[in-house]
Amino acid sequence: MSKVYLYHSNDLHSHFDAWTRMSTFFSQVREKHDERTDETFFFDIGDHMDRAHWLSDATEGKANVTLMNSVGYDAVTFGNNEGITLSKEGLDTLYKDAEFTVLAANLYDNDGNRPHWTRPYEIYTLKNGMRMAVIGLTVPFEKFYSQLGWKVTSPYEELDKLLSSIKLKADVIILLSHLGIKDDEKIAEKYEEVDVIMGGHTHHLFENGKMMNQTLLAAAGKHGHYAGEICLTFDDRKKVLIHKQAITHLIDEVDESLETKSLLDELEEGVDKRYNNQVVHLEQPLPVSWFSNSIITELLVSGLREWVGVDAAMMNAGVILADLPAGPVTRKDIHHICPHPINPCKISLTGSELKAVIEKSFTKQMQELEFKGLGFRGKVMGAMVFDNIEIEWEILNDEEPILKQIRLNGVIVDHNKSYLIATLDMFTFGYLYPEMSHKTEKQYYMPEMLRDVFAWKLKKEYG
Repeated sequence: MSKVYLYHSNDLHSHFDAWTRMSTFFSQVREKHDERTDETFFFDIGDHMDRAHWLSDATEGKANVTLMNSVGYDAVTFGNNEGITLSKEGLDTLYKDAEFTVLAANLYDNDGNRPHWTRPYEIYTLKNGMRMAVIGLTVPFEKFYSQLGWKVTSPYEELDKLLSSIKLKADVIILLSHLGIKDDEKIAEKYEEVDVIMGGHTHHLFENGKMMNQTLLAAAGKHGHYAGEICLTFDDRKKVLIHKQAITHLIDEVDESLETKSLLDELEEGVDKRYNNQVVHLEQPLPVSWFSNSIITELLVSGLREWVGVDAAMMNAGVILADLPAGPVTRKDIHHICPHPINPCKISLTGSELKAVIEKSFTKQMQELEFKGLGFRGKVMGAMVFDNIEIEWEILNDEEPILKQIRLNGVIVDHNKSYLIATLDMFTFGYLYPEMSHKTEKQYYMPEMLRDVFAWKLKKEYG
């Protein structure tokens, strides 16, 4: 019998404080296995980078690749934070210095060719002579990829095409899946030839794995709190996989790697000066309020309307995390107060849909909602802020205020008429505002993010 050990990470989201401990853990287990001459592989399942961290933003993820090189990954797939928060050129060059293989079976250029920097799968010949195929798949956010100039396909279509030929070439099939738990479970049910799925995207944690059908599911949570380990046991004489087991390791108590901290300091120092270039100089501070109008949020929402080129805009005040003090304002300052990987969006809403959104946005429950996800990296949603939308409330018999009428561009809104509104992409998916998430008529502005709009508006007003 022989054993092969697979270590995996996922969804770090540029939590570099955790990465210094992850680096120590990988170094320790590699040393342990090397002493025993064990065979090991190291994989990342995507969303290692998140442009909510200024270093990832300033280097467009290349600092993450340098850090990944330092721990010696064998192969990775990428997530939506790599795939759709960078321009096409940005993703095309992200891995140019990578010392590992990038696996993505369902990403193509618009001409139908695979990007030169990816492979759909890799086959490794193990020490026992058996062959292990590793496939990569990323979540197919088709509308976003298409707008950036990519073609992303169904993971099921790709598996249908690939598995019949891979089965002839490999004895074991491993999937690196940045698809999420539901798709991982569906794949396990549909494709019994897939032996192991290492998952990510939905930040789920399987502390001891999960068996479905004949497939072992593994996942290591989020933000570097855990690393995953899978042990594959083979009968070398019969040339078959006879056992597979998954566990996770808590990383939070592992010592930080001084070498990795030094590398991080070096990377930060290398880009800090460029990232500290002045955008504008403010004569007066711009304070923020999450629950009432403030100059800074009004400035951003008006910039959002102008950027998208429509008559009205709305966004939540919670996207601005802090005040801007008087004095020089740098790119780093803007990133600090608006770190979200959120894109501008144009959406068509009827008057009645707009009314429903506004009414919900004024509820205490929505304004005080502590929320993470869909690109939002703030603390609370805050009040909805509007540009070119006037709202009139009516109070009857000391009851709750009733929304009497809405004016857009000075004209009373017709419940049956459609209006083009500039807003944030996060409102158009998820559960926050069904009136927006269910709409099909919407346009995203990419790769620019909300902070790019803010910097542009600041220059326009104060530059």
